[in-house]
Amino acid sequence: MHSKCRTPLISTVHFKRQLSSSPTLPRETTQLRALKLKPNPSLSLSTLGNTVSALHPGSTGFYPHALKISAKLGLLEEGKQLHSRMIKLGFNNVLPLQTQMLNLYVKCKQFSDAEKLFDQMRVRNLVTWNTMICKSNLCLGFSYFKKMLINEVGFDHITLNTLLHASSEVKGVVFGRELHSFIVKCGFLYDSFVSSALVHLYGECGLVEEARWVFDQVFCRDLVLWNVMVSCYALNSLTKEAFKVFDLMKKEGVKGDGYTFCSLLKSCCIWGFYELGRQVHGLIIKLCFDLDVPVASAFVDMYITNGNLYDAQKAFDGMTARNVVSWNTLIVGYAQRGDMEKVMELLSEMRLQNFCPDELTMASVFQSCGVSSSSAELLQVHTYVIKNGFESFLSVTNALIHAYSKCGNIDGALQYFVSVSEPDLVTWTSIIGAYSFLGHSKGSVIAFEKMLVAGVKPDQIAFLAILSACSHGGLVNEGLHYFNIMMNDYRIIPDSKHYTCLVDLLGRAGLLNEAFSFITSHPVACTPDTLGAFIGACSIHGNITLAKWATEKLVVLEPYKPVNYTLISNIYASKGRWLDVERVRKMMTDCCDYKIPGCSWV
Repeated sequence: MHSKCRTPLISTVHFKRQLSSSPTLPRETTQLRALKLKPNPSLSLSTLGNTVSALHPGSTGFYPHALKISAKLGLLEEGKQLHSRMIKLGFNNVLPLQTQMLNLYVKCKQFSDAEKLFDQMRVRNLVTWNTMICKSNLCLGFSYFKKMLINEVGFDHITLNTLLHASSEVKGVVFGRELHSFIVKCGFLYDSFVSSALVHLYGECGLVEEARWVFDQVFCRDLVLWNVMVSCYALNSLTKEAFKVFDLMKKEGVKGDGYTFCSLLKSCCIWGFYELGRQVHGLIIKLCFDLDVPVASAFVDMYITNGNLYDAQKAFDGMTARNVVSWNTLIVGYAQRGDMEKVMELLSEMRLQNFCPDELTMASVFQSCGVSSSSAELLQVHTYVIKNGFESFLSVTNALIHAYSKCGNIDGALQYFVSVSEPDLVTWTSIIGAYSFLGHSKGSVIAFEKMLVAGVKPDQIAFLAILSACSHGGLVNEGLHYFNIMMNDYRIIPDSKHYTCLVDLLGRAGLLNEAFSFITSHPVACTPDTLGAFIGACSIHGNITLAKWATEKLVVLEPYKPVNYTLISNIYASKGRWLDVERVRKMMTDCCDYKIPGCSWV
């Protein structure tokens, strides 16, 4: 019970008592399993090492469990202590213990230590080789897979499955296709376990047609393969196709499970499928899957994504059981709305019900602080984060940087950026956005250049952040430079947001002809947002001719939006062209759902 409640101190005391009182260690496994639950970050990582140091140094039965826990919780130093003791006691050549130690090094991403241990092993088996083929290092995995083939070790479906999942982690479609060819040659394509991983890889890479081809090749499909195919369509926002696969499942007599319904609910998180999501919710209740915590959390998420917090709260309140994911889902919903009061209320209630917030919880709370610009709550939550050791999580630090910048505290944002020893792309993007938000566009440029020097490869979001900074700061040359290297050096295809930023940059600087040439020479840039930014710039600089051209394009794209007519109407009004104002407003009345002035629809 103590371990379920995740009370670290009590659980550790019982852990020590149970192990020290039993020479045969009958309860040892139970107490070790208690530590497998994710601990409170305030629990010192030395707990396991201190416990091990006093317990049964000569027992081989203890080490496999302790090494598993060290690997699961990422306790590298404690694992190394266990390794040292194993060497002293002469257990270092026991193959199962060596394999567990190898697994620890791989899980903790200590690949050089893992390779060193692997080379020292006198005996290896297929499990040992498969351990080296990890999901977190695709290049290492393929290197050892080639060695397996050269040494004629053999391989199995687990080997191929791990390589496919490693490829999907980094969206390595090239590696994936090479593996696909190898799988076909070796006759593993009809293995449902392997084909499921292959469908998952193609789904993660957005190659839905390839995923469906693999799915269709397998005649004896198990539930996992069906679920992966439904999830593939859901992941790529193909709701209708996801439900077609679900219908095919029913026709073939395959009953879905909780994972099936989670994927269907995810596919209903797209605009326009809200009612379908409600129907799925009804079906879930009818089949009693609403008692499944992940499924219940999924329809809470579905309601939140569709902007219905009332039904999300109602569904959450009706849950018979909850987990941390359930709480996080609801907290994220209110955080996105900037409802700081409700977020703090849920955080307090969560702790009162003996649920320990995790890094996602705290990152969501900081997001809410940023949206609501609530400095008082930010300091309060920050204190809680420091006391409970959440600062070690990079996701929390990134959210903290974002929250401080949104509250106007650039010094606080910089303080925590500097404290990160190895900032990732999200960290760099956060500080670039922080400078931009607070009007320090040159600071954004400096940060972006430092990121490139550090060897961090920018993505679409990072380029959007720097283009936005250049736009707000009037840095035309820098903005054009970054737009060019995004396309030419990093081969990133701009989307409508990038085009809008560049047009806005040129428009703010009064370079309307250049902005016009850019839009006309890039047909994909002619989007409602881009044209809206261009019309705004024309309004500022009083260029009615170009504004009229852009408005005509915009009205064709979105004829039913009153704001599009209002934009050009205001420009005509500023120039005293009242006949044109009257003409545009008549067009708006004819084309849009017009309301009576002074009367509310509510």
